[in-house]
Amino acid sequence: MEARMNLFATPTAAKFLKYVVAAGRALADSPLPASTRSLVEIRASQVNGCAFCTDMHTKEAAHAGETATRLNLIATWREATVFTEAERAALELAEQGTRIADAAGGVPDEVWQNAAKHFDEEQLATLVCSIALINAFNRGNVIIQQPAGDYQAGQLG
Repeated sequence: MEARMNLFATPTAAKFLKYVVAAGRALADSPLPASTRSLVEIRASQVNGCAFCTDMHTKEAAHAGETATRLNLIATWREATVFTEAERAALELAEQGTRIADAAGGVPDEVWQNAAKHFDEEQLATLVCSIALINAFNRGNVIIQQPAGDYQAGQLG
């Protein structure tokens, strides 16, 4: 399987992606734990059916020390006992933010309030930006049918 196109080969998309990737680097310097960001990226990618991002972020998380048990249970986080209450709040916010079109009123207040119990304003801002960013990456990769499976940890810097 090959992607429908190489976005980096077109001037406009390459310029756009340069800025999107830079946004991701800004989030890496935030006070939100990297493991929480990884969980959010993986869960949103699963919900969106983005195989490339799911492959990439699970491999990067494993490389950073995340356990196979936790990685294997992200899709079923509600029933899993391996996530903290803060991680569960982040995963719920990620799901609701990703499925925003499915909810007539957007992200429910109780989901936001639960996340706010566990994260300060800077961390919440990072969560919101992380959810928006991974959804942008997911949509681009799904539209062009970016294949998955061959990603190596560290491949994209």
